[in-house]
Amino acid sequence: MGMNDTPRSNRPHIVLLGRRNAGKSSILNALTGQPAAVVSPIGGTTTDPVFKPMELLPAGPIVLVDTAGLDDEGEIGELRRNKTLEILNSTDLALLVIDATVGVGPFEYELLEKLRTKKIPVIGVLNKIDTLAESDPMAATLETELNLALIPFSASMLRGDAELKKAITNTLPQNEDRFRIVGDLLSPGDLVVLVVPIDKAAPKGRLILPQQQTIRDTLESDAIAVVTKEHELRLTLERLGRKPSLVITDSQVFMKVAADTPKDIPLTSFSILFARHKGDLDELVRGARAIERLKDGDRVLIAEACTHQCQSDDIGRVKIPRWLRQTIGKRLIIEHASGSSFPDDLSEYALVIHCGACMLNRRTMLHRMSETKAARVPIVNYGVFIAYVQGVFPRAIKCFPSAMLAWEQAAKAGSYS
Repeated sequence: MGMNDTPRSNRPHIVLLGRRNAGKSSILNALTGQPAAVVSPIGGTTTDPVFKPMELLPAGPIVLVDTAGLDDEGEIGELRRNKTLEILNSTDLALLVIDATVGVGPFEYELLEKLRTKKIPVIGVLNKIDTLAESDPMAATLETELNLALIPFSASMLRGDAELKKAITNTLPQNEDRFRIVGDLLSPGDLVVLVVPIDKAAPKGRLILPQQQTIRDTLESDAIAVVTKEHELRLTLERLGRKPSLVITDSQVFMKVAADTPKDIPLTSFSILFARHKGDLDELVRGARAIERLKDGDRVLIAEACTHQCQSDDIGRVKIPRWLRQTIGKRLIIEHASGSSFPDDLSEYALVIHCGACMLNRRTMLHRMSETKAARVPIVNYGVFIAYVQGVFPRAIKCFPSAMLAWEQAAKAGSYS
């Protein structure tokens, strides 16, 4: 991803689903106008999900996801099906592809029921209509049987392309604020100071994604972004000439930034902003109350959405475990999950500490949070956790009234619920 591209995690995920050889890859290629996916008459050509970002006007940036057929068989087929089912947790819109030469059966009904249970919007695509003498009667019958709008489509004849693109645009949730991170806290002309450490953990030659996106959102809000390092913050504030409306810091330098930022200036972190942007900040704040209740022998899961080489002072592998033990002084069993892996059984954990989720789309993060809630396991993200263990609460969430209320209510309740 280049700095001029919308991150995949910020693009609505439109996923093609159906049987093997129903023509999902051909539809993806037709929509993108490129041979993005391998096409073959042999069923089961697509094995792993294929992601193809594109601009769909007037909807904007989206990502199309081709998947393996959910009717795949055998031991390898089961692995492919599981990969496809995992994608449902990040799906904003599903395209249910129906092979006109096969029709529908229990498979399609079960898949449609699964999508509706997950509250995923669905568009039906009746593919290979070029094989039919007349497609309209079949489409009308299936629409009634499935209670689903169907778009007749032929990838080989390029029929239905415009209609499908229009249906996608009309069906996608119209959320103009899906890119907002900090803009709703700002007014035009506001001054925002962003504290960005440049240390051995910083990527060479660039800023990390949350920092890039927050700067962009600040500028999009007609506010003024001033970027500095933690050691230059005090001097920066002295030389600004006026008080900033907000200071946003990397969580790892929370204590120093809090010490150098006057108490009357609102302060938060990139990770806390992303807790709200990608998940449910109120729930993550409530989860922080569980930190002090951890006991000897409790299991704690630290989950990261990306994979990277572990360094000597890695945030997830080294710093957070150290801060956790220093704060509560208990002997804990700490486990890690990274990338797309997330345990199916969360009930054995006393706490989940999740990264800022900049590499996940919002639906995926909300799904993970729903899984922890169903297992009655509290969850915090890195920013919320670090603010808590470093004594920066409740200052770090003071500019989020609903989060402050959740914090106070959790204190009165005395336990996680």
